[in-house]
Amino acid sequence: MPDVIQLLSDHIANQIAAGEVIQRPASAVKELLENAIDAGATEIQLIIKDAGKELIQVTDNGKGMSATDARMSFERHATSKIKSIDDLFKIRTMGFRGEALASIAAVAQVEMKTRQEQSETGTRIIVEGTDVKSQEPCAVNPGTTIMVKNLFFNVPARRNFLKSNNTELRNILDEFTRVALANPGIGFRMWNNGVEQYRLEVDNLKARILGLLGNNHAKNLVPVEQETDMLNIHGFVGKPQASTRTRGMQYFFINGRFIKSPYLNHAVVQAYEGLLEKDTYPFYVLFLEADPAKVDVNVHPTKQEVKFEDDRLMYSYLMAAVKHSLARYNIAPSLDFTLNPEIQQLPSVRLPFTDKQKEQTQKGYLANTFSDRGQAHAIEQKDSLKQWKELYEIANTPAATNIEKAAQDYNRYSDVQGEATQGSMLSGSTSEGKGSGSMMLIRDSMLVATVKSGIMLVHIRRAQERICYERLLGVWNNENAASQRILFPTSYEMSPQDALLLQEAIPDLVRLGFDITPFGKNTFVVQGVPPGLSSGAEKKVLDDVVEQLKHESPDATGHRSDLLIAAMAKRLANNTEAIRQPEGQQGLIDELFACTQPELTPDGKKTFSMLKMDDLERMLG
Repeated sequence: MPDVIQLLSDHIANQIAAGEVIQRPASAVKELLENAIDAGATEIQLIIKDAGKELIQVTDNGKGMSATDARMSFERHATSKIKSIDDLFKIRTMGFRGEALASIAAVAQVEMKTRQEQSETGTRIIVEGTDVKSQEPCAVNPGTTIMVKNLFFNVPARRNFLKSNNTELRNILDEFTRVALANPGIGFRMWNNGVEQYRLEVDNLKARILGLLGNNHAKNLVPVEQETDMLNIHGFVGKPQASTRTRGMQYFFINGRFIKSPYLNHAVVQAYEGLLEKDTYPFYVLFLEADPAKVDVNVHPTKQEVKFEDDRLMYSYLMAAVKHSLARYNIAPSLDFTLNPEIQQLPSVRLPFTDKQKEQTQKGYLANTFSDRGQAHAIEQKDSLKQWKELYEIANTPAATNIEKAAQDYNRYSDVQGEATQGSMLSGSTSEGKGSGSMMLIRDSMLVATVKSGIMLVHIRRAQERICYERLLGVWNNENAASQRILFPTSYEMSPQDALLLQEAIPDLVRLGFDITPFGKNTFVVQGVPPGLSSGAEKKVLDDVVEQLKHESPDATGHRSDLLIAAMAKRLANNTEAIRQPEGQQGLIDELFACTQPELTPDGKKTFSMLKMDDLERMLG
């Protein structure tokens, strides 16, 4: 048998390495920006064309490279940051793996111009698919300029898998935002297709956050500062009202490097316990400084996942720091008498409560204020057993007029499958339940109704969601959506990434009844909303829409209408006032079973459940 194991050629090995490091244009942007930072740059410029597919250019004023270093930088495993194995465990720089330029050059046409400040001339190198085409002296400013052209030109399959320009541009903006947030001491500029997107001057962290993420956060930033022997934490968290229904406004940096950590995110969310609405996410930009020897950043090619030596301690420190900051600014309660040693040493806490003290207290002014009749704060004392007896009698003697009115208002929904209704809801009952029935509202969230075969339990919000979804679907199909004008048009500033998504969805939103138009950079004005949308809810609907689009399959454009309609239906399904009246309760059930799919919400959750008489009898033995 012939031998089958052979070494890969350098060309193929470089392309495989490129697949690990350079997954899309945003990956190349990240690596080039981090290299510029490591070079000591104070000004960095990023130029993008065709979402990075045609051109990615990064220019910095860093220390530059010699002719030899410039050539060596394109070799695999070439790095200036690691000289021994020990260096891997105390990494402070951004790029250190020594694969970035080699991986980029393996799948693109790369041109580099670089010059050290003390050198009279610079060096120009052109590389295509790992082949060095030319190297020559050139005139160039101190620093380095790298141009990456025609990414994946020699790997057509990889290029075909790139997403739409808007999707790729959003990923580039994500990477640019993370790098710029982590380095407020560096000035950044960015152009996209000749249009300047950002001009960020050297400033403090707060100004950098507002410059990147929008001035609408200015009033909602809460500073976090905490220093410990193991971990230093600084940055900003948002007030509860700054929370959003979309993910993406959460930034963690460990030793200046952006990381993703669901574990640490959970610590921050726990610090907000009781302060956030359901399905909302807090805003934060937090920097953690720890001993590099206790943090492993080399567990993934993108270096966005890290391992800590002591995860639990990190969790505790972070949660305590965020909680303390929220309490400091009167956002969360901070009183905890059990932790205050001064209070613990008070005689009233340490010494037992004697009978003599009890007698004196009962005769005191404060006790009399709450017990003597005629006082403003007097508490009426009644026999508890007598109270329960009165309540029991009231509950068992309902007014006849109420029964008669209920009997007139209700019609029994005889069968879930649509059989004709029979008799009134509260007429005389029989052993089989024919001709009888009732409805009961449970905490404004559930509706219990008797039907021919037993009991039906309806989840009100989910039922309304299904009804709203089918109404909106009808509006979409008719292409004749009405719009309800807003008395005072509202404007919304969004992050550049979210603004791109919303810009794409505007035609679909107009088709559903929104009157929304772009207004300046990353800002939109809403002048009309679909009928039935409560005042002030339009921003929450738009947040829901953006969140849905973030998880949309880029190729499933036909599926977008379903996502938009489902997001709007979820927001419209919160009308609890309508179902407090008997007519509204019956109407809800009638509308639900007039839907084409009454059993499930658009996202597949049950709207109602049936308990048959046999099941009920079995439950009761």
